[in-house]
Amino acid sequence: MLNKEIIKKLPKVELHEHLDGGLRPETIIEIAEKKNIEIPSHDPEELRAWFIRGCKQKSLALYLETFAITTAVMQDKESLYRIAKEEIEDLAKDNVVYAEIRFCPELHTREGLNLEEVVSAVIKGLEAGRKETGVEFGVIISAMRHLDPSHSLEMAELAVAFSERGVVGFDLAGDEFGHPAKKHQDAFKYIRNKNFNISIHAGEAFGLESIWQAIQICEAHRIGHGTRLVEDMTIENGQILKMSSLAHFVKDKRIPLEMCLTSNVGTGAVESYEEHPFPLFFRNNFRVFLCSDNRLMSDTGLTKEMEIAVEKYGMNVRDLEKITINAMKSAFIHHDKKLKIIYDVIKKGYSDIREEYSL
Repeated sequence: MLNKEIIKKLPKVELHEHLDGGLRPETIIEIAEKKNIEIPSHDPEELRAWFIRGCKQKSLALYLETFAITTAVMQDKESLYRIAKEEIEDLAKDNVVYAEIRFCPELHTREGLNLEEVVSAVIKGLEAGRKETGVEFGVIISAMRHLDPSHSLEMAELAVAFSERGVVGFDLAGDEFGHPAKKHQDAFKYIRNKNFNISIHAGEAFGLESIWQAIQICEAHRIGHGTRLVEDMTIENGQILKMSSLAHFVKDKRIPLEMCLTSNVGTGAVESYEEHPFPLFFRNNFRVFLCSDNRLMSDTGLTKEMEIAVEKYGMNVRDLEKITINAMKSAFIHHDKKLKIIYDVIKKGYSDIREEYSL
C-alpha cells in the first residue's frame, strides 16, 4: 500500500548528506559557463547521466571522479551560498524536516576564500533555505583522512569556532584504506574536550578495524555507513546466530549507524540491495536509519531510499517512522529541540498520513 506518493509525504530526517554531492546539474552548468570551467556536457540530462554513471556501473573510481566537477564550481561565496540554499530547497521537496549537511571547507579555497569565508557563505545559504522552506539544519565540518593530521585539527577548531552559528559536529571522511582514523587523534581529542559531536566514516571500504578505531580510539558518537559491522556476526538464513564484542558494543551503546543503501551498492561497498545489512541491523534493534550520502552521484534521495526499503525489505509505515525517529534521536542538536521535532513534526506527520490513507 505504500507507494511513492505516500512515501514522499512522510516527514524525513537526513543526517548523512554531502553538500558537494547534491548539486543540481542546471546549477553546475550555469556556474561553469560563467566561470569558463570545463564540464563533460552543457545539457542537464546528459550531465546528470555522466554524474550517475559510476553508481550505475558500480565503479568507485568513476563515482569519485565526479567530485572534481562539483567542487570546481564551489569556489566563491556566491556559488557556495546558492548551492547551499538549493540544497535545503531540494530536501524540502522530499519533505525532509531536519538535515545535517556535511562538507570539507578546505576543498573550497582554491580561488582565495579563507576557511571562515567558506563556512559563512554555506551557512548563510542554508539559513536562506530554512527561511524559505522551514527545514531545520545543522552543519558538519568534514576533514579528509588522507591529509596530514594538522589539517584535521584545523577543521576541528573551525567546527567548534562556528558551533554557535549552525555547525553541530565534526566528521572524518575519505578513503579508509591506508588512512586510519587513529592518526587524527589530536582533532578528536580537541572535539571531545570542547564537548562537541563526532561522526566518522567507517566500515564502508574497510572492515571491522576501521569501525573499532572510530569508536574506541576516536570515540565517535555516530558511524557513517558501518556496513562492515556485519563481519562481527555469525549469520545463517538471514538470522544473527552470534555477535562478537564490537557488534554487541554498537548495539548496547546505541551507537547510530548512518546507512546509505544506493550509495553502498553503487560504490561496491555491498554487492546488492538484497545483501545490504541494513534490514538485518534494523530487525535486530540496532539504531539505524536511512541517508542519501550523495543525491546527485547516486541519483537518489530519502524518498527513493525509503521506497527501496519498502520494496526490498517489506517495511511498512511504522517501520519508516521508527527509522525516522532513530535518525532524529541521533541528531547533533540539543535534546529539547530533538523532542520538539519528534513529537510536533515527525509523530504528528506520520499519524496524519496513517489516518489519511488508512495505514
